[in-house]
Amino acid sequence: MQNYIQLSFFLTAKLFIVMWVILIAPAHASSLENMAKSLAKIRGEVETLQTQLDIEKEKHANQITALSSQLADLSVEERRQKTTIEKLEQTLEQLSQVSRQAEQSGEQLKPILLKALARYKHYVLNGFPFRIEDRIKAIETLEDNIAKELVDPNRAVNQAWALIEDEIRLSKENGLYQQTISLDGEKILADIAKIGTIFLFFQTRDNRAGMATRADGGWRFETVSTGGDTERIAKLFDALKKQIRQGYFELPNPLK
Repeated sequence: MQNYIQLSFFLTAKLFIVMWVILIAPAHASSLENMAKSLAKIRGEVETLQTQLDIEKEKHANQITALSSQLADLSVEERRQKTTIEKLEQTLEQLSQVSRQAEQSGEQLKPILLKALARYKHYVLNGFPFRIEDRIKAIETLEDNIAKELVDPNRAVNQAWALIEDEIRLSKENGLYQQTISLDGEKILADIAKIGTIFLFFQTRDNRAGMATRADGGWRFETVSTGGDTERIAKLFDALKKQIRQGYFELPNPLK
């Protein structure tokens, strides 16, 4: 009887194990299969993220390269402006010497003054395209007054000095102005945002925006080609209207 009970227990235990194998093992296998699928999915997501990371790294490297190039352009332009200012300051010094000689002879002073004004006029005509007509008109008016002896030599020197000082100040100031520009072969009155004598951006009444760019040794006005650049220029105008003249501004590069 005891042996029968033991055998019965053994058979029952064996039957339980068989039932576990039949019922539990497939479930366990299914769980392993699900885990494998999850791991494959995660691996795919990791690979996708790694690809995106590599793309972002490449974009970042390209941006750094572009910014380095723009920085080099700005450095060249800054050196050019420093050279221009130094030349203007030399002209001021020459005028200062002329002023000291003015009391000696007005006739001897006239050709020296006219030569200095001619050099200054050439600089304006071939330089930064900001209100060129107004600046040239001021020079030519003074030239005409000197030639016709309508102004005293001492006063003429002082007036020439004031014009050149205005030019130096122009290179250091930012602000909003209006001027007529040549755009696509047409003369248009535009709002101007001037950043020293390096950058000049514009907006027109018909909602076009753009900037002055160097071309063939001179300057020309061009509209920007993307909505993003138009928005960046609009933000600059808005800041200047609010008297915000310093800070960080992302702008299209007219020097490229």
